[in-house]
Parts: sequence; structure tokens; C-alpha cells
Amino acid sequence: MPEVPALPDAAGPQPEQSLARPDRRAGSSADEGLPEGLEPQVGEALADGGVLARAMSAFEPRPGQRRMAAAAARILESGGVLLAEAGTGTGKTLAYLVPAILSGQRVLVSTGTRNLQDQIFYKDLPALGDALGVRVRATYMKGRGNYLCRHRFEAARTAAQDSLLPSPDRRWLEPLAEWAEQTETGDRAEVEDLPDDLPLWNDIAATSENCIGTDCPAYQECFVTTMRQRAAESDIVIVNHHLLCADAAVRQGAYGEVIPACDVAVIDEAHQLEDVATQYFGVSVGTRRFDELDRDVHRLVTGEAATVEIEEGAEREIFTLLDRARDGARLLFGALAPAAAASGERTRMTSETLAPAAEMGRRLGSCLEDLGGALARLAKGSPNADLTSLARRTGELRTQLAFLLAAADSAYVYFLERRSRTTFLRAAPIDVSGIVRELLLDRMRAAILTSATLTVDASFAYVRGRLGIGEATELRVPSEFDYGEQAVLYLPRDMPLPRNPAFAAAVARQVAGLLRVTRGRAFVLFTSYATLREVRVRLESGLPYPILVQGSAPRTVLLREFRATPNAVLLATSSFWQGVDVAGEALSCVVIDKIPFAPPGDPLTAARLERIAEDGGNPFADYQVPLAILTLLQGLGRLLRHRTDRGVLALLDPRLHTRGYGYRFLESMPPAPVTHDLAEVDRFFNGDGAAVD
Repeated sequence: MPEVPALPDAAGPQPEQSLARPDRRAGSSADEGLPEGLEPQVGEALADGGVLARAMSAFEPRPGQRRMAAAAARILESGGVLLAEAGTGTGKTLAYLVPAILSGQRVLVSTGTRNLQDQIFYKDLPALGDALGVRVRATYMKGRGNYLCRHRFEAARTAAQDSLLPSPDRRWLEPLAEWAEQTETGDRAEVEDLPDDLPLWNDIAATSENCIGTDCPAYQECFVTTMRQRAAESDIVIVNHHLLCADAAVRQGAYGEVIPACDVAVIDEAHQLEDVATQYFGVSVGTRRFDELDRDVHRLVTGEAATVEIEEGAEREIFTLLDRARDGARLLFGALAPAAAASGERTRMTSETLAPAAEMGRRLGSCLEDLGGALARLAKGSPNADLTSLARRTGELRTQLAFLLAAADSAYVYFLERRSRTTFLRAAPIDVSGIVRELLLDRMRAAILTSATLTVDASFAYVRGRLGIGEATELRVPSEFDYGEQAVLYLPRDMPLPRNPAFAAAVARQVAGLLRVTRGRAFVLFTSYATLREVRVRLESGLPYPILVQGSAPRTVLLREFRATPNAVLLATSSFWQGVDVAGEALSCVVIDKIPFAPPGDPLTAARLERIAEDGGNPFADYQVPLAILTLLQGLGRLLRHRTDRGVLALLDPRLHTRGYGYRFLESMPPAPVTHDLAEVDRFFNGDGAAVD
């Protein structure tokens, strides 16, 4: 694979929590009342009547939390890898934060969701610091694409004077300029009502591709520079998996990394790591990158505010090559577009299926080579670092396009994907285990990987194989929730198979019956939009409850409306299966239409199944079933988020009982009473409880 130094969104700054704190290396004790040695300190802090119980009114001592915290303390002291599955209600965040704080080491904490980042930074760390008597220095890092690039913003304002910006972008320049003068972080989240899809933001964000590093005239004032400095002085550095993988990817190139050196890492929500790594260690090219290159060159060398002087002959050469490159890209992707599936779906490509586009690709690559050379020659005679950056970007684009069109690396699967009427040619690594091991885990002296869902068939073997984990300490901590009292599992027997045309209608009938029992207050989670749409039509005409539908509003807005609307019902697909937290009576029912098997026709899934078969494994039993079990458990895990929560879990897929693999799913289910009778679900909510089947 070619070197890919500029993959998506690395990081930017956030306020730090507090300043200096005493050194708390393993074996030292700076606070009175805590014993020496990290594990005894952690045990005392989490004990009944211990430091946290005395200082935090909401703290509940939990045996599982203490077990996990002790294991984390041992790993932090001795090194190695800890795999910790901590069931819902364990309090796993405190179980690793307490030893991390008390260890005195710089600890990198990576999460799967922004919500957990927020919780750790704004809630958990301040509370723990106060309770433990330790002043914690923490830095919260989002993706680079969230942060303003001062240099690029000034260039955009200049371009507006030459009418090189479209009018929707120009309307935002003044509000953004006022904000840029006041912000300490440069985080776009501070700008209220800034559209998610504003084209201007892509031009002015501090992404790796846009960055010119230390040559930038605004380098010292850069929000990323400030973040690097803050993070390098911090005890706890909080990132997410996207930033973790993006940073590891750019470390393969000359520059661009932003996470400070850490030899201790906690990877929370670790079940998501494989998917994120697959995204960030892949390659993608679409027409937008050619349009952005064309626009950036024009801004640099044309108009009254041009920052580069260029001779007429050189200017003519560059713009001729730019026009050829842009037109060549449109011809190439126009030729590929008919092979692409519907929007949101992926079509596998091979060297044979890409062969008809080979000549167009060759001509485009030759044009990019000439353009890169022309820009590089111009850069040699100019102090403008943006020219060097443009020459580098052109070379990267040529290399990546050639790699994609050749489709020759057996470690990757190649596919077309259509998004928002744009076609992309992409390559994704079939197996990321070696990448994760080499670029993430092997660089750490100590690593803790944790999630509520890491084991299948009571074993960590699946996640070990997918993430390249060798020797490791393993710990399974059951949920602290009392599923016998708090939940009932409804598995109806009279459902048609999912491939039966009558399946969606049967799902609608079951959902309607459940919603009448629970009076709405439900997530109904689907594995496909097609079933969701058919069920929605059937429900809307016959139920009195407010129905919210994924896609009708942004995810955060839908969640806010769901929490605020009595008896609401949310119909959703994959993005609501995990990372969503609704505590209390607002969510009393989670329905899943069928077992969430990864579609075997998806190019990446198909390639992984083929690779497992080539290696002598059983693709279905070794990959499809374990992945579906973990996905299913994440979806079911949306129901109980607190000790006082109560509700029904429902899975409407009859294959649990009719297929030989069904027992693996049944044995993985939460330990709630099982019923096949809707009347018993009604008694659970409105009577004496549900019977055990």
C-alpha cells in the first residue's frame, strides 16, 4: 500500500481540567490515608467507607468495579495487556480512571463515542480529582476537522474579496471572524447553528491534508499547536478511536501526529476499534479532492490577493494541467459510476472490473505527475509553504489513485461507494489485526481494553484474533444489574423467517402489541432501512404514540426529542445500536427485528469471509456469528442504564429456535426471564411480574 500521511481528522484542543498535581508514581503516596503501592491505594479508594464513598454522595461501592480496578492497577504497575469485559452497571470508567489518576503516569484514554469523552472530561475527572485530593491535568482532544485553521481562514477571507467563495460560504465569514477573535479552542462546536455540511468549513479546518506544519505563519498561534503543548503537559489525555487511529496513520508519514507520546493506554468501548481502524488505514479518492486542489491553487496564484507571483508561462501551464486533471477525474468517475450500487451501498471492484478505466486512470495519473512537478518547481523559487503543500498533495493523490486502480494488493478489498450523489473509489484492509498490534498496542508498555461486550461463548478468542492481541490478562465482570427483577426477554415463536415477504408485517404486529403494553417508550431497532420503512407505515396509522424516525433529524436532535417527549417511539437502524444512553422510564422497551448478521454481499464482509476460509476457518461460525452476537448485545444493552431502570427486551427473529447456531445467541443473552407470551410481558409491567420460560 502507498504511504498515506494525510488520512482524516486528527486532533485539536480543549480546555484542561486543572493545573499541577503531586507526582504519584507507582509505590509512592502523596495523600495521607492511602496505603503505599498502587493496588492497595486503589482498593482503599473504592472500598466501602473509602475515600470515594466519603467524598462522593452518589458513589456506590461495587464488587465488580473493585475487581476491575485492581486488575487495572496491576497492569499499570507491571505492564502488559488487560482485556476486561465489564457488564453494564459495573462502573468501568471509574475502575480504570482511579488507578490511572493514582499511578502518576501519563495515560491516554480512547473512547468510542463523544458522549463518553464528555462524561470523562466534564464529570468524572473533576469529581475524582476532588475526592482523591489530586489535581488532575487533563486534555480533551477531538478530531482535527473540528478545529479552525487560522491560516486557511485568512486565505478564505481573501478569496471572498475576489468572489472565489460561493455566497452561502461568504455569509458565514463575518460570524466566524468574530468568533475566531474570541475563542480559546477553535472548536467549531462553540459556533451555534453552524451547519454540519457547510462547504466552507472543509476549507478552513485544521485537517492533516491542509496543514503545512512549522512553515505555517500562524503556527505558534495554531489551535493544534496549543493543544499539543497542553496535552504534552497533561496527566490524562482523552481522545476517541477515530483520532487514535488517524494519529497512528499519519505517524507513517513525515508529520501530522498530535497525540503526545504515551506508553499507557486505556481503550474503552474496544469492540468498536476494528471498524474504526479499517476506516483510517484505508485509501479513498473521489472527485471532491480534485475540486479542492483546483480551488486551492487558484486561490494561491490568482486574483488581487494572490500570495504567489508566477510568470505567465508557468501560470498557463499549471492551470492547463489543473483543468485536465479536474476534467480527467470527472471522466474517470463518470465511467465508474454506473458500476456503483445505490447510495450508501458498496460495490466490490477488482483489477479486471477496473480494467476499462485503466487508460483514463493512466492519463489522469500522468497529468497529476506533471502538475506536481510544476508546483514543486514553483515552490523551489518561492518561500510560500502552501506551494510545497500543494505539490505534496498532488503527489499523494496520484499515488493513491494508482494504488486504487491497480487493485493489486491482496491485503485490501477494493470497492466503489456512492455518497450524496458522489462516487468514491476506496480500498480497505481486510485484516487490521497486524496494524492494530504494530501501530497501537506494541507501542504501549501497558494497555487496557474494555467494553461491556468483548466475549463470545465466554471467550475472548474472537476479539483477540480481530485486534492482534497475543499474551494478555483476561477479566470478565458480570453486570451489576438484577436482570431477574429489572427485565424480561420476549422471544415470540410464531414469526416467519426474515426472508419471508410476510416478515415486515409480522414485525409491525409484534411491535404494535409491545408498544400498547409499554405505552410507547421504546427503541425499535432494525437491520435494514427497507424493513424500517414498511413497519413505520403500518405503525403510524394505528398507534397513538409519537413516532420519531432516524433520518428525519440529526441523531442528537432525535435523542433530545425522545427524552423530552412522553411515550415516544424511535425507529432506527445501526447508528442507534450503541453509544446511546437513555436512563429512566423514557426507555422501557428495546425491540430488535432480527439477528444483525453483517450482509455477506458487502465487499469488506465478503473479503473477510473469504480470507477466513482460505486460512482454514469457518467463516460463518468464526466471524459472522461472533460479530452478530456482539452487535446484538450492544443493541439490547440500550435498555438498562441504571439500577432503577426496568423494561422489556424483544428479539423477533425465529432463527434463535430454528437454526443450529441459535443456542450461541441464546446463551449470550442477558440473564433475564424469558417469555414467548405477550400477556406475560403485560403482567411484568402491570401485574405481578413475568414468568420464566
